[in-house]
Amino acid sequence: MPKDNATALTVYYDGACPLCRAEISHYARCDGADGIDFVDAADPDQPLGRDLERNAALGRFHVRRADGRLVSGAQGFAAIWSVLPRWRWMARLSRVPGALWVMEIAYRAFLPVRPALSRLFGRLSRPSHK
Repeated sequence: MPKDNATALTVYYDGACPLCRAEISHYARCDGADGIDFVDAADPDQPLGRDLERNAALGRFHVRRADGRLVSGAQGFAAIWSVLPRWRWMARLSRVPGALWVMEIAYRAFLPVRPALSRLFGRLSRPSHK
């Protein structure tokens, strides 16, 4: 759940996924990210709320809006983009009729390859030891 009333969103992400960590790290460094509570769903000590099971949070991107409503997939990304000034153009793009649907289809196509991409990203992002 959001930490306080100033939190616009709570973002649940898979902290065990190197690709996910990198993406969340990028968002966390953006202007406006102080209004987002980033929750590592891979940490069993992190509460997720009674309407979000841990396996679901690890398998698909979820965002809780300030009003408590849980959204996922492309809708979750659009929610983040709407509060980050440098990403608001993507939030506007997602409101074009049919765009969110296309983004959701693309996200669903990405999900089955995410584990392989994450492993590859993890190997490529490790410092080399010479």
